[in-house]
Amino acid sequence: MPHRFTVGVEEEFQIVDPATWELRSHVAQLLEPGATALGERIRPELHQSIVEVGTTVCANASELEAQVRHIRRELTSAAESRGLAIAAAGTHAFSHWVDQDISSGDRYAHIVEELQMLARSLLIFGLHVHVGVPDRQTAIDVMNMARYFLPHLLALSTSSPFWMGRETGLKSYRTTVFRRFPRTGVPEHFESWGEFEDYVQALVDLKCIDNGKKIWWDIRPHPHFGTLEFRVCDVPTRPGETVAIASLIQAIVYKLYKLRAQNMGFREYRPLLIQENKWRAARYGIDGNLIDWGKRAEVPMRRLALELLELVDDVVDELGSRRHVAGILDILRDGTSADRQLRVYRETKDLRAVVRHVVEETRG
Repeated sequence: MPHRFTVGVEEEFQIVDPATWELRSHVAQLLEPGATALGERIRPELHQSIVEVGTTVCANASELEAQVRHIRRELTSAAESRGLAIAAAGTHAFSHWVDQDISSGDRYAHIVEELQMLARSLLIFGLHVHVGVPDRQTAIDVMNMARYFLPHLLALSTSSPFWMGRETGLKSYRTTVFRRFPRTGVPEHFESWGEFEDYVQALVDLKCIDNGKKIWWDIRPHPHFGTLEFRVCDVPTRPGETVAIASLIQAIVYKLYKLRAQNMGFREYRPLLIQENKWRAARYGIDGNLIDWGKRAEVPMRRLALELLELVDDVVDELGSRRHVAGILDILRDGTSADRQLRVYRETKDLRAVVRHVVEETRG
């Protein structure tokens, strides 16, 4: 392998009161010195009922799995010692954004000032996956090709079927909430790093943004880390799901890189077409059909997931991630978190039971 295609993740977690199963704006308790052994990897977010934790740069999926499970243990232990609980799902089942406190600090104040109620209502929780790439032009070329798989990855990660006490009818309502933000969704095709850099600089010069981190596309070259960052996924509830999806993303990036190195490529489609599949993924998850735009035919997402595993099969051993990528089969067997949450709700008719279920699964 000519380059170490490192992998890392950031996960956003809910802070929950286990007496009522409501969200609680208590992130400060988890950020106290000595609260956890996670150091600078644990961070606040816009709402004080959200805590974000990231892994370090991981050489392979085994290292990633060890860190993801360690983070969950540390965070759960710290929360429980303070009378709290941790839940991993794209939305909370019934808490209202109006009741959540905003974190202090200039960064968050600026976001709220700029985006007003859009920012205050952004009570959602995502998974961000970073894959190291050799250089900036590779990041652009692979991003152009990898956009096609964004709906597939969303479908596999869906974990937000509820919003403010209502069953939404979508498997990923988080996707709909985040779509209200500017500079989100599927990016356009860029010919070169220079073209992308010119776009970002134009936004900065014209005071649209103050830095490239305020481009919140579903996939983007990270402005500082030298990674390709996938931002499309709901945060998975089970730690094994996070590892499986991140390992699959790493394999997709490496597969597309190898095709490019052989003067080959994956057919690209316009963002408008990819958005159609993204809507289907958000609505139906793994139980729906996506469109094969080349064949102009609907194909079950479950079949496409198996085809995606076949596509990357020749690189997973080189990456050392075959066992971890095989976790996608567990998702196809058990359903996504959204599917399992809906099963609990239909059995109990109790949204608190849904949150309790999410908390239990988050522990792993």
